[in-house]
Amino acid sequence: MIRPYLLAAVGLTSVLALSACDRSNEGASVSINADGGNVLGAINGETGEMKIDVPGFQGSVKLPKIKIDTSNFDLNGVRLYPGSSIKTLNIVGDDKAGGLRVAFASPATPTIVRDWFAQRLGKVGYQVHPEGANLIGTTDENKPFRLELAPDGKDKATGTIVISG
Repeated sequence: MIRPYLLAAVGLTSVLALSACDRSNEGASVSINADGGNVLGAINGETGEMKIDVPGFQGSVKLPKIKIDTSNFDLNGVRLYPGSSIKTLNIVGDDKAGGLRVAFASPATPTIVRDWFAQRLGKVGYQVHPEGANLIGTTDENKPFRLELAPDGKDKATGTIVISG
C-alpha cells in the first residue's frame, strides 16, 4: 500500500530536482516519510537543501529552490487550480497507513477553488461534498480525502489536500 506513495515520491523528487528549479525567493518543501514517520528524504523550500536517509545511504546536497506549480502535480489527472503553487508536499508511508498532504496557495477565493475541485474530482471518481469552504469525502480508491481552504487576503486562498489511509 505504501509502495505507490514511495515510488511516486522518488519519481517526483527526481523530476523536481532535475527540472523544476527556480531561483526566486519562493520554494516548496517536500518530505517523504515511512517506517513510523522517519524522514527518508526531504527538500527544504527555504534553503534548497535536500537530505536523503535510507538504509545504506545518507547525505545532503544544496539545490536551487524548487517551485512546484499546476504542471508538476495532479490527482488522477486533476491539477491544482490554475496559477496555484505548492508550498509543502509530504508523503507518508508505512505498513499501517500511507498518505499525502499538500499545502498550496491559489489566486482565487476559497469558494471558487472548492467548486473548481469538486467539479473535476467528481469526474475522476472521487466522492466529495462541500463542508463550508472545504471538500470532504473519498478518493476513487475509497481513501479519506479532505480539501481545507481558507482566505488569504483579497481573492486568494490557501489550501491543504489530505489523503489518508
